[in-house]
This record gives sequence, structure tokens and C-alpha cells, in this order.
Amino acid sequence: MTQALGLSLAQVNPIVGDVSGNLERIRAARAQSAATGAEIVLYPELVISGYPPEDLVLKPAFQIACRSAIESLAADTADGGPAMIVGTPWVDEGKLYNAACVLDAGRVQTVRYKHHLPNYGVFDEKRVFVPGPLPGPVALRGMRFGLMICEDMWFPDVAECLVESGAEILVVPNGSPFETDKTDQRQRLAIERMSETGLPLVYVNQVGGQDELVFDGASFAMNADGIVTAQMAAFAEAIAVVNIRRSNSGLVVENGQTVPPIGPLAAIYSALCLGLRDYVEKNRFKGVILGLSGGIDSALTAALAVDGLGADRVRAVMMPSRFTSRESLDDAAACAKLLGIRLDEISIEPAVAAFSEMLAAQFSGLKPDITEENIQSRCRGLTLMALSNKLGFMVVSTGNKSEMSAGYATLYGDMCGGFAVLKDVWKTTVFDLCRWRNAERPAGGLGPVGAVMPERVISKPPTAELREGQTDEASLGPYSQLDAILKELVESERTVDEIVAKGFAEADVKRIWRMLDLSEYKRRQAPPGVKITSRAFGRERRYPITNGFRG
Repeated sequence: MTQALGLSLAQVNPIVGDVSGNLERIRAARAQSAATGAEIVLYPELVISGYPPEDLVLKPAFQIACRSAIESLAADTADGGPAMIVGTPWVDEGKLYNAACVLDAGRVQTVRYKHHLPNYGVFDEKRVFVPGPLPGPVALRGMRFGLMICEDMWFPDVAECLVESGAEILVVPNGSPFETDKTDQRQRLAIERMSETGLPLVYVNQVGGQDELVFDGASFAMNADGIVTAQMAAFAEAIAVVNIRRSNSGLVVENGQTVPPIGPLAAIYSALCLGLRDYVEKNRFKGVILGLSGGIDSALTAALAVDGLGADRVRAVMMPSRFTSRESLDDAAACAKLLGIRLDEISIEPAVAAFSEMLAAQFSGLKPDITEENIQSRCRGLTLMALSNKLGFMVVSTGNKSEMSAGYATLYGDMCGGFAVLKDVWKTTVFDLCRWRNAERPAGGLGPVGAVMPERVISKPPTAELREGQTDEASLGPYSQLDAILKELVESERTVDEIVAKGFAEADVKRIWRMLDLSEYKRRQAPPGVKITSRAFGRERRYPITNGFRG
């Protein structure tokens, strides 16, 4: 019976579908772990395929590639180095499982299947996988490990089955996306499982961006008393070895490396930065291009891009019209200078004039309205997309969640682009993030230390500048009120009466609800963006466009 061993937590950043690349990442982590003396390496959920693989995992050729990679890794373990616990899709008797394969002594020793398949929010695993039976423990290197794959930690029955059948420690491979307050929720659930079983627990999570999801890592280990004995960094690839020792009362996880957690605004900023960077890198774009208007949203978007990619891979364009103020021109230039990025100025007035002339006969006798405003926005979108096509830089749109909720955005105008990094960020949070970034630089950020946007960009009233005297809050109401009501409608699904009972005027609640409902067709056509809240638009909130319900 083994008295002690080193378990390596491999917090890696896989790419969905890149089986050969993921295989090399796994091997590199094993080699690094072996150099520390670790005897077992624990990897995240579905690390071979990347998570979530969605319908890609249904392709027989992809299933075969994943199995071949596992067999290759199993052969590696004949060298006497560390054993591995590796997440992968696995076909058994014609059924497809979300599995963890235990590899040692040159072969696949055993396989365990995920029992609880999440089918809510961004998850739809029941669509592609079959649930496995309640698992028993795995005997590996003289200890008995209870494998719980991600969602299995959220329910007591898997842990109960494992402890009753002889598990000595719970190990949890995860593909758990970031959202605000998620770390506390994970550790609370871990404590519940430990208090029920009396066993220590080790939790490893993947890191990196995958389309709209960002995985924050933040892997950890706890003893049965609920004390954290190891805490890995968030938003960074890392290897950490925890020492597991046998005591008179069972296995204990000795104190390892502990990285202090970062604050909530730092976590949101880091998630946005990582999500944008990985979207650009994994899809092999040269860089990004955006409209820099002198406003707060585009300033924050530019800062995120520079921190994630470096100033040399970020280009900005100021596209003034006759409604653009001198203040906006100066603020855009000052922001670009602080960030060290190239800023080009291209007037949209010739394009607007051309459209006015082209449509003059059809618009004859009709008063100017939002149509003329949208033409300006679409001229800017067309300009950015032309530059993107010519230069190979992806357009990043700059709209936020408040605007997307209320429909305060123009299809094929400011909504155009390949990625919308602020898509799940409320406007009030945009202000907070800008103040935070002017005071702090994120860990690993490539942008400058110190302020990255002029204070006036943060303090002045936001405006789209599509007509004289326009301000956002004149159209939408105060952002503090708008965001508070929208959070109740979008993230909590409260009724009008419930929201009114919280102190809001019924007319304001109904007005905002109507804007939210009528804008679904716009959101359906919006680019993907980083999820940071408990309910993001897209996969997590899917409402019918044709919708006769009015509450």
C-alpha cells in the first residue's frame, strides 16, 4: 500500500478538434510533471477532444482519432514515468460516453464514464453522450481514486457510491466555464461532497477560450476538513504537484502552492482578454481591427485587445461624420496614443452623401428619422469589413450587453464583426472595468502600465453621435436603472410585478421589457462574444423571434 505520491494537476489549454495538438500538450505536461517527480498526472475533462466538442464529437472519424490518441498515450506510459488520467470521448458497444481513461504500464488500465450529463445553460451533453453508470473507484499506484467528471461533483450520489465502494480520495477533471462568483460555487460544492464522504478532493479545470466560453482554470485541492491546500492561478496554463500522504485517518493532501485569488473586476477583465486572445489565435487571425469612436466601449475594447494580443496586432479606425465632435476626435487619438496602436481616420461623409443621393427618389417627401442614423452606422461597418478583408484583421465589435438587450445597436452597422468581446458586459460594468484598467494592469497583459484611456472617455455622457445632441441615456434612461431592470428580466426571469415590487416604476419596467423582446431578431444575428454572467445571450438564452407573448 503506497504511503505517499505526487499527483500533478495539468491545467492546460486544449483546442477543440485539434487532437494531434492536444496530444502534444498532454505529453508536454507529462514530461514537465515527470521532472518534478510526480507519479500521476490528472488532466481536464475531454482534454483530447477539447471541450465542448458539440456535434463534432458525433463524427465517427473524430471518435476514431480520439481513441487512437488515447492508445498512443497509453503506450507512452510503458516508459515507467507518470500514469495519466485523461478525459476523452469514448465509444463502447456503440455508445458514446464522456470518459476518463486511466493509462499506466503501457495500456488503458480502465475507463470511467460521466454519470450526470448537464443539459442546461450552455450545456447540451445529453444531445451527444450517453450517461454512464455510477462509478467505482480506480486502483492506481497503490491508492484508490474516486473519479467524478465535472457535473458528477454537483450531486451527492456519485461521491456516495465511490466512498461506499472504497475510494480514498475524490479527483474531479473539469471543463467548467468562467462566470462571476463561480470559484466560490465550485469550492462550496466540493466541501459538500467532502463533508458527506470524509474524503479529500482534488479538482483540475481546463483554461482558455472556446468560442463564447472562457475556462478559468483555478484548479485546487482540499482536505476533508475543507481547508484549501493548493490553489492554482486563474486564466493561465500551469502545472502543480500536490503530495498525497497516507495517515492513520486516511489520505491527506499536503500543503502545496497557493496562488491568492484575484478580485472580481480583475477576473472579468482577464476572462474577456483571454476569450478574445484565444478566439483570434485559435482561428489564426493576424490581429484585430475596430472602430475607435472616442467613447467608452471602444476604448475598453481596444485596451482588451492590446492586453491580449499586443499593440502591433491591433488597428483602430476613427470614422467621423458631421455629427462627430472635436472632443470625440481628440479622445480617440489620446486613447490610441496611450495604448500605442495605429489609428487611421476615414470620414464616412462621402459614403453617407452617396447613399443620400442614391435613395433620394425613394425617400422623397419623407422626414429624416432613424433610417439616416442607421445608414451612418452601416457605412462604418462596411468600412471596417472592407479593411478586414483587405488586411486579414478580424473586426471586433464594441457593443455591450445593455445595448444588445435593448436593441440599441444597428444590424450590419456597429453590430458587424467576427467577435463581440463586450457582448455579456453590462454598461455599468464597462465603467467599472475602465476605472480598474486605468489603475491596474492584468497579469500577463501586454498593454502599458498605467492609464490606457483618458478620464474624459469614462466621465462624459455616452453617445452614438448619429444626430445632433444625441445621448444614450436620453434614449434608454439612466444606465443604472436600465441595467438593474434588465438583470431582473434576463438573468432572473422576474415578472413585471416582481420587479415593480423592488421599487421600479411599472412604466419603466414595461418599456424595457418591450425593448428586450422586440430585439431578439438582432441578437440572433450578432457575433459571438465572451460569456461572463450567469445568463448570456446566445446558447444560454434562446427565445423565439416570432413571439406573441406580451406578459
